[in-house]
Amino acid sequence: MPETSGVRRRASRSTGRLTLRDVAERAGVSPITASRALRGVGRVDPQLAQRVREAARALNYVPDPAARALASARSRVVVLLVPSLSNQVFMELIEAVHEVLEPAGYQVLIGNTRYDPDVQERLLHQYLSHRPSGLLLTRSDQTDGARALTDRSGVPYVYLMDLGHDGAHYVGLSQQAAGRCVAEHLMAAGRRRIAFVAAQLDTRTQQREAGYRDVLAAAGLYDADLSVLTPERSSIGLGAQLMRRLVSRRPDVDAIFFNNDDLAQGALLEALRLRIRVPDQVAIVGFNDLEGSEHVVPRLTTVRTPRAEIGRQSATMLLALMQGDRIARPALDVGFELVIRESA
Repeated sequence: MPETSGVRRRASRSTGRLTLRDVAERAGVSPITASRALRGVGRVDPQLAQRVREAARALNYVPDPAARALASARSRVVVLLVPSLSNQVFMELIEAVHEVLEPAGYQVLIGNTRYDPDVQERLLHQYLSHRPSGLLLTRSDQTDGARALTDRSGVPYVYLMDLGHDGAHYVGLSQQAAGRCVAEHLMAAGRRRIAFVAAQLDTRTQQREAGYRDVLAAAGLYDADLSVLTPERSSIGLGAQLMRRLVSRRPDVDAIFFNNDDLAQGALLEALRLRIRVPDQVAIVGFNDLEGSEHVVPRLTTVRTPRAEIGRQSATMLLALMQGDRIARPALDVGFELVIRESA
């Protein structure tokens, strides 16, 4: 038929693949009507729908799943942006997200913001062009521009690790409450010169410090000279360096709260080298309960954060949002646990 051969010549000159527009032209309908007829959605006159199906059969038209996803502004992709791909804290979370989303048919696209809010905003711009079905993000690392971009995208999203009460969806814990808990524990143990040592100074670290500071200030014990802060990447080696720096400057310190376990583990090793008895002379507390913390000598007292649970719960919440369900508890606090061992 002349019409058919014309369609085929036109398709082969561009991509070589017949398109929905070709089917619509043969059936004498609009592309939107052709799409609805082939998908069986919306109201389409039965006679028009039959013409579309016959045109598709005559042209041997095969729908393009990628084009369909693009046209519907949805894909089977969920974007997960985390601050680090080397930090054990986030690796456990990533694994848990995969365990929930992959069986549900979603591919997880991971981006590393490297603790840089500007990088997160740039990644959001890039990944939203893939028309993801959902987003998993950390709000405390967002710029105002990234928040506006997220809100305008129309894509369901859940914030990880943090809590908020602004109507957005969160799965996390109160970092400030965790900081208060550590300070209260050390004070109850009779410690009075309590230091805070931190690296990689993201917002969550600042919230932990705020909780620690509030408790000590209320008791008249806060001493800014006992804070050692650096933007360097957290590591065992850095923990040893910061421990040495602190005790050389303030040999009277009797307790140290480290914002991550790897720093605290390094501090324990340095205390051994310096012949500082832990906890008799100096109590040491970490954060996150990373692998090895219960095996160092002495065993490390720390705050256990449920990273895998955060990953599972956030992915489950996002699945519900992508299905159009209403979430009864938009801010889910999974809590934390102070694990008391031998170091404090």
